Amino acid sequence: MYAPLPTAERRAQSRPRSLPLRGLFGLTEDDRDQVSDLLVAKLAQVAAVWPFTLAIQVVACALLFALAAVDVTRVPGRIGGIAIHAGVLAIGSLLVFATVRLPAFGALAAHKRNQIVTLCAAALAATLTSLLWAITSAPDGPVQFASAIAVGGVLGITALSLHPIRAAALGFSAALVATLAILAGPCIPVAIALVFLGCLVAAIISLARIDHALELDRATASIEGRIAVKMIAEFEDHGAGWFWEADRQGRVTYLSAKVAHDLAPGGSAVGRSLPELFRMDNDAPGTERTLAFHISSRTSFADYSVCAAAAPDSERWWSISGRPVVDDLGRFQGFIGSGSDLTEKRKSEAEITRLALFDGLTGLANRQRMRVSLDKTLAQNTGPYRATSLFLMDLDRFKAVNDTLGHQAGDTLLQQVAQRLQRGVGDAGLVGRLGGDEFKVVLPGIDNRDTLAALARDLIASLSQPYFISGTAVTIGCSIGVAIAPDDGATSETLVRNADLALYAAKGDGRGVHRFFSDDMLAGARTRKLLEDDLRVAVTEGAFHLCYQPVVSTKTVRIVGYEALIRWNHPTRGLVSPADFIPVAEECGLIEAIGEWVLRTACIEAARWPDTIRVAVNVSPIQFANPVLPALVTSALAQSGIAPGRLELEITEGVFLDETRSSEQMFKALKGLGVRLALDDFGTGYSSLGYLRNAPFDKIKIDQSFVKGAAEPGNRNAAIIKAIVTLADTLGMETTAEGVEIQDEIDLLRNLGCTHIQGYVYGRPIRAEEALVQLGLENGTATASGFKVSRAPRTKMLRSARILIGGVRGDVRIRDISTSGAMLDGLRIDGNPDGVELQIELLEDQMIPARVRWARDGKAGIEFHEAFNLERLNQGQASRIRRVG
Repeated sequence: MYAPLPTAERRAQSRPRSLPLRGLFGLTEDDRDQVSDLLVAKLAQVAAVWPFTLAIQVVACALLFALAAVDVTRVPGRIGGIAIHAGVLAIGSLLVFATVRLPAFGALAAHKRNQIVTLCAAALAATLTSLLWAITSAPDGPVQFASAIAVGGVLGITALSLHPIRAAALGFSAALVATLAILAGPCIPVAIALVFLGCLVAAIISLARIDHALELDRATASIEGRIAVKMIAEFEDHGAGWFWEADRQGRVTYLSAKVAHDLAPGGSAVGRSLPELFRMDNDAPGTERTLAFHISSRTSFADYSVCAAAAPDSERWWSISGRPVVDDLGRFQGFIGSGSDLTEKRKSEAEITRLALFDGLTGLANRQRMRVSLDKTLAQNTGPYRATSLFLMDLDRFKAVNDTLGHQAGDTLLQQVAQRLQRGVGDAGLVGRLGGDEFKVVLPGIDNRDTLAALARDLIASLSQPYFISGTAVTIGCSIGVAIAPDDGATSETLVRNADLALYAAKGDGRGVHRFFSDDMLAGARTRKLLEDDLRVAVTEGAFHLCYQPVVSTKTVRIVGYEALIRWNHPTRGLVSPADFIPVAEECGLIEAIGEWVLRTACIEAARWPDTIRVAVNVSPIQFANPVLPALVTSALAQSGIAPGRLELEITEGVFLDETRSSEQMFKALKGLGVRLALDDFGTGYSSLGYLRNAPFDKIKIDQSFVKGAAEPGNRNAAIIKAIVTLADTLGMETTAEGVEIQDEIDLLRNLGCTHIQGYVYGRPIRAEEALVQLGLENGTATASGFKVSRAPRTKMLRSARILIGGVRGDVRIRDISTSGAMLDGLRIDGNPDGVELQIELLEDQMIPARVRWARDGKAGIEFHEAFNLERLNQGQASRIRRVG
């Protein structure tokens, strides 16, 4: 019995219920049927086995002929008929053999070839039936019985042949039974033949059904096998995966071609053991066991990272997995497994690692790696003392380059900075980029301040050299803060904080320098934090008030306006200088709220003044960068009701560090409101004259650093002021000199062409009510006060000196000295001392000519004929000390 296969059952369920007669025998005319497609191979087998079938038929005929020979003496003519029919049978068999070998026959459809073979088989069956008719023409019982046995043997052999032969055998059997029935009539042999015929029909139908199902399964398996082989080949050729197989000793019996080529370019990988072909990545997780261990222990392994053992430096990596294979009896047969290409994955992981630990732009260590490195360095306990120094670095003027030349140029600049830093630091430490223009250097084992100072100066000098980017020369600077562990901090957080405080101090000292951390920096930071907290409270509670300093015209000596100055009277600190809290407000983000309050309050208080008096308000660069500034100005003007021309906005040169198209639009928007614009602290900030061509300023304010000492003989500030005034006149701008304190500076500034003066010489800042009273006195005329004559700053000292007056030598004591003169103690002159000439020995063996300006009570003031360089006095004293030592 044949048990139906599961696939056969599924195929049977998919066939139609009404099966034609030919379908019972596995035959169909539908060339789309899979069985019909397989007949191409079946008919090729017919051509191959037909001689064997022919031989069987010839033997059967010979056997029948031998059986019939018993009756030869009685029926001599029967032998000729038997020979004729046997010849016809042989010729017909040869014709079938020749037919299936013809090329034209092979070109026919599968079901057509099946029909032709079936018809040929039927014809041969008819011939064989007629032959038996001739043999059994005499009703002889033994002959009939022998014929039935012979026919049964022939049918038993042909029933195991192909489908057409089964069909012919069935027809032959039916004809034979009919012949026996005619010749013998109803008898036992005929009954046996009928039973045999029924069994044969049932067997052939069962075999046909089973063969039909098996052929469908074979067809499906063949198609699926071809598809699987094709897909595996495609996967191996173009995919990332591959397959391998090994015998019981771990020798490779199969390996995908692409991997075999990489492992053994000049030889064959088959026959070699896995450990000979692959080298494991011992650093990969989960690889505690080796390939040799798994081969010897016959255990599974999965996702082992391996590379070619013959090329350990190759960048090619694979992931390999395998499992043991056993047969039905549980006997170990070898290993089978698969693999996949890990090269791109490892490259991706390496790139992810690089991005996680390195800066993508410069290739330096990033913030994360620098933090980990600093933590590890500080955690090392290689001895009782392990010094570590930290540099925090910030580029000066980088933002201006980034904004003017573009971000791509800024990126190129950062890359060049990184290269210079790496060359400058070398193997002494690890260089990293924290982000933006901030860099960090960890220096293990270095705590000598002289060494660190020299390295910091070298780095600053190197980074300050010109850069050439897209054909443009660019110059920037660098500030460095230095902290040393463990003195300045034992943890990375503390050390970074203190280095940042040192960097803050370096920036505050003018940039382009380095500073070491000191405890007073931390105290200052805490003071700033307390000041910030108090400042927030002051903004909330409105603890500020405004004072106004007059601006006086040099032509009319009348007050033309006031500058609004913010004041903060702290409940415990007292009066806090704006120089102290304004920078804190800018850092903590309170400057915009404070600036808006100053703008609105100044406009409201100035509304009570005469319409000709202007009010000036300082605008922080942070405020200037805010697009809502024009709206705030418009609101303040509308709220106070003053004319736009009475409001003057003072803007520092710091706004040009971010000179962009938005800056031009801001200037245009403010001028569109009708307000005046003044450039404050000219010459002390960005110091570029280019922006004066486009910025619509109405006034330039000359910083007090140029005004102070301008009236002193030999001071070059006057020349600078003259140049500024000339520039402003050329551009159609007014000028205001700030910080004027000495009365003789007024005449100087007037003579130099300055249009306005502001300073203590015309009064200190006052409240709005007092300003209103001041404007009412003498129609707003300003009155100068304070010192009348400028003099050089004096240095207090007490030292002896020799003098020579009219050939008489004497000794005096110098009480103070300046570049223009000195005050002496112990000099007595009879008569009028004014204009008396003398010589004084300020330097050893060097007499300096001077004249007496006044003398009383043993004291006298002298004036040098030429300005004296006080640094020479200090050098001479140092030289004298060295000689004494």
